Amino acid sequence: MKYQKWNIGVPREGAVAALREAGYPYLMALVLAARGVASPERAAEFLDRDRKLTLSPMLMRDMDKAVARIQKAIAGGETIAVFGDYDVDGITSTVLVMDYLKSCGVRCLRYIPRRIEDGYGLSKTAIQGLWDQGATLMITVDCGITGNEEVDFANSLGMDVVVTDHHECKEELPKAIAVVDPHRPDCPYPFKFLAGCGVALKLVLALGGENREDALFARYCTLAAIGTVADVMRMEGENRAIVSCGLEALPHTDFVGVHALLREAGLAGKPVTSIQIGFVLSPRINAAGRMGAADLAADLLETEDPARAEELARELCELNRERQAVEQAICADAVEQIQALRQEERSALVLSSEEWHQGVVGIVASRLSEKYSCPSFMIHLKDGTGRGSCRSYGGFNLFTALESCADLLDGFGGHELAAGFTIPEENIAAFRARMNRCVRSVTGGEPPVSSLEVDAAVGSPAELTLEQAEQLEQLEPYGAGNPRPVFALLGATAEAVQPVGQGKHLKLRLSKGVCRFDAIFFSVTAEECGIVPGSRVDAAFFLQANTFRGNTTLQLQLVDVRPSLLPSRNEAEALALVRRLVEGEAFSAQEALRLRASRSQYAACWVALEKRLRQGKAEEDRLPYLRRLAGRMGGSESFLRAVLALEVFRERGLISLSEQGDRLTLCLIPLQGKVDLTACPYLLRLQEKEAT
Repeated sequence: MKYQKWNIGVPREGAVAALREAGYPYLMALVLAARGVASPERAAEFLDRDRKLTLSPMLMRDMDKAVARIQKAIAGGETIAVFGDYDVDGITSTVLVMDYLKSCGVRCLRYIPRRIEDGYGLSKTAIQGLWDQGATLMITVDCGITGNEEVDFANSLGMDVVVTDHHECKEELPKAIAVVDPHRPDCPYPFKFLAGCGVALKLVLALGGENREDALFARYCTLAAIGTVADVMRMEGENRAIVSCGLEALPHTDFVGVHALLREAGLAGKPVTSIQIGFVLSPRINAAGRMGAADLAADLLETEDPARAEELARELCELNRERQAVEQAICADAVEQIQALRQEERSALVLSSEEWHQGVVGIVASRLSEKYSCPSFMIHLKDGTGRGSCRSYGGFNLFTALESCADLLDGFGGHELAAGFTIPEENIAAFRARMNRCVRSVTGGEPPVSSLEVDAAVGSPAELTLEQAEQLEQLEPYGAGNPRPVFALLGATAEAVQPVGQGKHLKLRLSKGVCRFDAIFFSVTAEECGIVPGSRVDAAFFLQANTFRGNTTLQLQLVDVRPSLLPSRNEAEALALVRRLVEGEAFSAQEALRLRASRSQYAACWVALEKRLRQGKAEEDRLPYLRRLAGRMGGSESFLRAVLALEVFRERGLISLSEQGDRLTLCLIPLQGKVDLTACPYLLRLQEKEAT
């Protein structure tokens, strides 16, 4: 199991029925109802995709000032510098604004920091260099909102600055000619969740004017879509329009570098969804920034030379392979550090090393947050200073938390889900302690539990078809606020379990009733999975179409698999029979014979139970635990007798046992002397029934 807890949605039957009656397919109706879309009218509204952006960019605070200053620079033949960020959002933002300015005949300078040498955000050295090259106006994209000192420095040189960003603001804004950020407290723009490239797109639309909005949106929506998906923005409102239109325009985008990257990634000529953007294209663009070569990705997106684009695309993919190898090594080292932490240091993981690649620690932080169900802070150390990347978990607001630790930091920036910071090495221990207290104050001190959100359990396995999977694409684009649907198949049988991909992945054959499904579990080994052929399991999965040698079939892409919490028919009968015995209801002599276990079987069950409970109170998934005890007892009817054994031990005062949903909580009760199991009234009733 990857997740300790599955939160399985239970869509209202009436809502599902109403949606199906209106013509929505079964799985679509399940997902919509699970997400609170309960009527056909709401469903039509939810699925509708705007073909254009309906909010005027001029609604953003300072947009008028930004447009006026940039248009003055264009008219006056000034040199304009575009200062971006090194992630996908920053790179696409930079290219978008640069492309527009060049189309206006502007001499442009591009500056994207090198992650390792320069760090995040604006720098005085970079600004001085741009000034020395003749820039009189600097436009920031996807950065700058916390660069107060750097903007003051630019002002002191005589360079004007227009800040465009989407990150959280500090109390004091930079003293720029214009500060365009929907997160400004005084910004009336109604949609607050644009990515940096979304804000950059709005700037270009404002510069072009209303008459050119449609044409400019058509040209730049694909770049904005890639940046928006990569930055994990909420997939609603204008973001949904940007990504929907960007995906639709992708096959015929004017940017030849995008086509080259599609070919190199094996996506040329194939349908591309937000899933491919997030897991195939974005990592390749991101790898350039992470490995200290963000300009390479920007060059790819800017170039108009197809041959040069092919060369750069190959380089990007090679960088991505290097990044993957580095990431695996850092992750293994981080896990070792975590194992050495005290329990009170595991509410927030604060880890550091001089050996880690600064550009990759952010990805590892994301992996650790998911694996350990808590915020993660990964710090690269050099010369007594740490540069950290952090990722949230469970809605914990990182920006607010970093503000509360500002006295320990040299600087920080970002937003509530992802952020960066610098810290003196000697402050890391104090930062770890304070951040753990901060997380515990939010969570109430409860230990973190990894949770998987499942839209719904599929009650009709026959409805899991390729056609139904394809119809789910109407829910695209996926992202925060509109995640890819996760379904559960409960009480299935694992007919086959086979390692594939040099043992890195797992292929399964699952069945339920007469239905059989192929499934793939990526990055999980057979040992980690713990499932063997014949196991009764619950499977959580995405639905996908798998094409192999020209043949397309349905495949379940597993998110998690666990021993089933749904009883089989025999297990349900066993539970009911023991309940009847315990509650004093009638049962037959034949049933009494089935319930009878030998002394050695009770002893084997007790040894297994005691060994587990000697370590302290045990919380277990009820059915999997009973199955394990049954395996200890052996013989026919072992599950039935394991259920009875627990009830006997509880009645005799050997254990306390409570049940809550699918969970058991057990605890040993200290006793003096021996306990006579044969005096248990349940066993006496069995003897009486057999005697008759």
